[in-house]
Amino acid sequence: MTKSFVFGSNRKIKIIAGLLAGIMLTGCGASATGQSQTTEKGTEVEANAPAWQKYADDPITLDWYVNYSWFVTGWGENLVSKKITEETGVSLNFITPLGTEEEKLNALISSDTLPDVITLGWWEPQYLDMIRNGQVYALNELADQYDPYFYQVADSQVVDWFTMPDGNVYGYPNSSITPQDVEENDNITSNQTFLVRKDIYEAIGSPDMSTPEGFHNAVKKAAQMFPEVDGKDLIPVGAHVFNETGCTSFDQYLLNFLAVPYEKDGQYYDRYSDPEYHIWLKMFRQMYQEGYLKDDIFVDSRIQTSEKLSEGRYFCLMYQWTDVQDQQKILYSKDPNSIYIAVEGPRNSKRDDPILATGGINGWTVTLVSKNCEHPERAIAFIDYLLSEYGQMRTSLGVEGETYDIIDGKYVVRPDVQKLLNTDREKYDKLYGAASTYWMLQDTIMEKKWTSGFQEPIKQMADWTMQYATYLGQYDIFVDSESEVGLAKERTDKLWGVTIKQLLLAESDEEFDEIFEQYRKERDKMGWSLLMEESTRQMNENKKRLGME
Repeated sequence: MTKSFVFGSNRKIKIIAGLLAGIMLTGCGASATGQSQTTEKGTEVEANAPAWQKYADDPITLDWYVNYSWFVTGWGENLVSKKITEETGVSLNFITPLGTEEEKLNALISSDTLPDVITLGWWEPQYLDMIRNGQVYALNELADQYDPYFYQVADSQVVDWFTMPDGNVYGYPNSSITPQDVEENDNITSNQTFLVRKDIYEAIGSPDMSTPEGFHNAVKKAAQMFPEVDGKDLIPVGAHVFNETGCTSFDQYLLNFLAVPYEKDGQYYDRYSDPEYHIWLKMFRQMYQEGYLKDDIFVDSRIQTSEKLSEGRYFCLMYQWTDVQDQQKILYSKDPNSIYIAVEGPRNSKRDDPILATGGINGWTVTLVSKNCEHPERAIAFIDYLLSEYGQMRTSLGVEGETYDIIDGKYVVRPDVQKLLNTDREKYDKLYGAASTYWMLQDTIMEKKWTSGFQEPIKQMADWTMQYATYLGQYDIFVDSESEVGLAKERTDKLWGVTIKQLLLAESDEEFDEIFEQYRKERDKMGWSLLMEESTRQMNENKKRLGME
């Protein structure tokens, strides 16, 4: 199985907890009370009061599967997790895949051994598989039976968006953003940036890299002036990892920097065939032939890329700034001038502004409750705790008097805590566990009530994106991996994953054109037109549902 979204805004492969690394926090809180009702078990549940409050003295452990091998934070050792367990009675046993995420989750599904709670990307085909197999509870039914407080803390537009044709909601997202959120907030960021190493960029004269010629010349000059970094070869151009479906840097990010449209004349647009895109890909092809596009970027794993980032070995890269924060802090501690900064990158020939994707209403991940869960009433109550403003403040701010104080009615993180957050995220997570260490149900819009901006060395990168942040969630397309269009998506995705490498490695522009023409012929045989037709249908439906027409 492969991911089942097509060409929409690239949705956060990187941990969004990073969005809060280096933030100074300020804000205010809220509370609610209300009436009661009787459940099928005959127990009285306060309709407007959280069910988690009555469970504090009834300890329980929930197994929570997080479908990311890089998530290694535990539970019960840091301040926040201890406090949450004290308040809810819930301890968590996190389970993560040791190898390939897809294989692990498929095995859990096929053997019907899903843990109590599951978090995975909203685009993952296993999301629908679990629903189709009847392996997960409908959250609305759990709320009706055990904790109506869900309807207070869940966003009604998000609930409507995630409601399936059977009328049920099986998963709830984190980091969900609506078009209205983008309109009403001027401090929403994109994670898409063009980054350069500050000292090298300034040493070569801070050149304009927004044209193919300017980009090529700048990279060439940087490589000539700085062939090595601390005794290791400079890598002139960095990138996200190449995988079986492509490379985010050289497809989605480059396309967005070039403002290649997602639609034309009411139809979903074939962005990969855009002439402006090909001009830039051919420039990168030439750079490979000249030795400025190194073989490293085609084979390095994420871990290897992270290590090289922490060494400052890349001159420039189209990359998500949320994925370089830890490395940025390492560089900053050694030499503040060696950090990466966001600058104007590739633009189209018309000089249009980039369209850098914000989050969408789908969010990043979705969380579900397995029918293997012996205590679904505790699972829904715990989810409601995390969704509430109280829970969001706990996972974001921490504990009053220990991680933050209230000063003049504002929440302010203690200086020593802030310093640790800015310098050693791993130690911070182990000691405190706030700042969205537990990001599974993070509400990035709600958090703005008590945040006042990012801190250096993250601030410049994050703030730079605000001017170009664009809502693109209407173009997120979800297809059933077992359907005809889903199979077409899987096949054409993998074909592109092979093709993008071939294009960048082509020995001439003529060979580039031949490779791309062969790609178009092959994808047509795989059902490309069917995929584009479905993408157009969903795009138009999304616009209606989001009120964007």
